[in-house]
Amino acid sequence: MGKDPRPVIIHLYTDWCSVCKMEKKALNNDKEITDLINANFYLINFETEKTKENIKFQGREFEYLPNGNSGIHELALALSKNKDQLVYPLWIVLDKNQKLVYYHEGFWVPENMKQKLLEISVL
Repeated sequence: MGKDPRPVIIHLYTDWCSVCKMEKKALNNDKEITDLINANFYLINFETEKTKENIKFQGREFEYLPNGNSGIHELALALSKNKDQLVYPLWIVLDKNQKLVYYHEGFWVPENMKQKLLEISVL
């Protein structure tokens, strides 16, 4: 980020989420979106229930919160507007200064994603 500042896309998902799987397939089959993201953004795929290491983000340290046989990462809760029940997939787009510029819960239609990312890439 220091040498080549770009907007950051944080994609929050879980392995059990069927909408996440459908979306992943649609996006992986869209070379235009893949090329757009690779050229203009940093992409972080964040599996919120299996990422267990501590993460430093914007001056704070976040950790995994176990709950019986599963759990959730504290950073996922911090990023979500819906604190009671996270909606998957969740897309957070930050500008070069790590300020929120876009928030999307649920399936992000590839054409809509492409349009929004094109708008953000010129900021």
